[in-house]
Amino acid sequence: MSKRTARIVRQVGAPRLIASALVLLIGVLVARFSWEVPLISDAERALYDFRLMLTTDRAEQDPRILLVTYTDDTLINTQVRSPLDRKILADALRNLDKMGAKAIAIDIIVDQPTPNDDYLVDAFRSMKTPTYLAFTSAATNGRFIEQRQEDFLRDFQSKIRTTAVHPTSIEIETDNDGVVRNWPKQPKTLPPLLARAVTGAADNFDDYHRGVRFRLPAYQDRPVFSKLPIDLIANPDTAALMTDQVKGRYVLIGGDLLDLDLFETPMKKITGERTIGLEVHATMLAQLLDGVQYSGIPPGSTWAVALLVIIAGTLTALLDARPWRMAVLMVGQAIFFVALPFYLQWHGIDTQYLPAFGWGIGWLLAYSSVGATARAVGSQQRRFAQSALGKYLPRDIASEILRDPDRLALHGEKREIFVVFTDLEGFTKLSHAIEPEMVAFLLNKYLDTLSETVLRYGGTIDKFVGDAVVAFWGAPISRPDDGERAARAAWAMYEAGEAFRKDVPEGVPAIGRTRVGLHWGEAIVGNFGGEGRIQYTALGDSMNTAARLESANKPLNTKVLASRAAVERSGLDWWRPLGRITLRGRSTPVEIFEPVPESTAEERAYLAKLLERIDAGDESAFDELESLALTNVRDAALANLVYRLQHIEPGGSYDLG
Repeated sequence: MSKRTARIVRQVGAPRLIASALVLLIGVLVARFSWEVPLISDAERALYDFRLMLTTDRAEQDPRILLVTYTDDTLINTQVRSPLDRKILADALRNLDKMGAKAIAIDIIVDQPTPNDDYLVDAFRSMKTPTYLAFTSAATNGRFIEQRQEDFLRDFQSKIRTTAVHPTSIEIETDNDGVVRNWPKQPKTLPPLLARAVTGAADNFDDYHRGVRFRLPAYQDRPVFSKLPIDLIANPDTAALMTDQVKGRYVLIGGDLLDLDLFETPMKKITGERTIGLEVHATMLAQLLDGVQYSGIPPGSTWAVALLVIIAGTLTALLDARPWRMAVLMVGQAIFFVALPFYLQWHGIDTQYLPAFGWGIGWLLAYSSVGATARAVGSQQRRFAQSALGKYLPRDIASEILRDPDRLALHGEKREIFVVFTDLEGFTKLSHAIEPEMVAFLLNKYLDTLSETVLRYGGTIDKFVGDAVVAFWGAPISRPDDGERAARAAWAMYEAGEAFRKDVPEGVPAIGRTRVGLHWGEAIVGNFGGEGRIQYTALGDSMNTAARLESANKPLNTKVLASRAAVERSGLDWWRPLGRITLRGRSTPVEIFEPVPESTAEERAYLAKLLERIDAGDESAFDELESLALTNVRDAALANLVYRLQHIEPGGSYDLG
């Protein structure tokens, strides 16, 4: 490998090497700082959430925590929505105080007056159970509370403060994408966070700001935290029945309301639902009670792995090995770099800010940049020849070019070619009526089918324009039977389109016909696009004429249209004439023909003779043509011919405008 590397350095030259070095540097930076790069950071968060889901424990119902919630039924029963009814809260607190709760935390902001405030104050002041009421400030939560609300809240807190009643912070921190992943930072201006407050001395969590340990229920019908509506607790008769579910537990009171205080968590990808804020606090409380803290990523390790990734991609690109060995090596590297974050997360290391997606991008940048530099060692002609092979050239032409790359011109040259242009009727409208995945499936299948047809008849695929296929015969290598190949391919592409439209999945609306245009003429053929983006293509009026012939099928009710120039050089006798038209944007009339392989030579000759007589001004010939059209009522193209001839002078041309 060292000899190969030395050869590359000599042959590539300094500019390309400098460019490769810059790409490698970018790869290192992306592999290290991908969490800070827009868009890439979104992918990193998605991967982190995926890792978290796969490594999340399935838990039995937690016997230490009970959620008591205002529900939408509570709002209906109390006929109070905002602020939440405080009388029912006061009644619930009085009952809970008798039921032996270990501690009570209330995730409700009392930030404006209601008629029941004195009743609630009396309830708080009578509490013997440690009780914590939510507090926040305009400085830390300005989107949801104003200074006047904070002032009211502070005054209310001072009224209820006893040795058993205290304020608690209910801050929940979300990332830039609105998802809760971490414990919030603890501002000095706020009281202890709810989870820390209700447990008392929990100093080891004071500075914890890493991942929340989410859990999933072991059984679908038993959530991780049991939940009771506040209505049951507020009613003395039903509350007495709930004593066993309250005694010795941390009771968290808050809302479980539609579209209120809901948060997205990584678990949404599994549950499909957002999580109420009260349950987020319960999750953090359970994590604190279990003493589970994720470890951070060791300092400097991200730099080390980023460099390792770039080295791996570089060495892989330079390795001269058999394909199966290269495949094994690349798969092995992929498994290692993909599995490492999962391994770390599984073993208690918080892999947030671990640039796992950035590793992949860095590896690809290193591999592609060094590989491109290595592949640059070779002849320009060989590279051009290779770029035209594969799916765009038939096999015999590709073989000739490989033997003699000079056959594929590196510049434009004038050639006489047969051009075929196709279009799938109504596909753009159809694409708006079905799912994007189905659009991609149908379009790829359709283009594959038509591409195979072109190559089977020895054509060169020029380009795809949406659902349109452009192909030509006569370049880069011409053959004596190019005209026949092109004509048969044009008809075969129409038939392939008919087979395709009959074989679509259920539920897909009807697909239109494939329309085809065929023309022969001069074009400039060669490689165009510049050194950085090269395409072997044809340019010129013949390409435009073929495209306009394809478009003319729609107003003329035809399927395949060919110009006289193409017909005369096709070597086939299956054509019937359809008069003269002036294509859109053109001034020179074109004689057009349609392939009718199913008709007899006598039928085609009879129609050609009728048109000659009509051009000569023979009115009886027009009557015969009308009679022929009436006899063949399903022949829409023939009926259209009669219509056009009615609107032009003998020997004239119908203008498609």
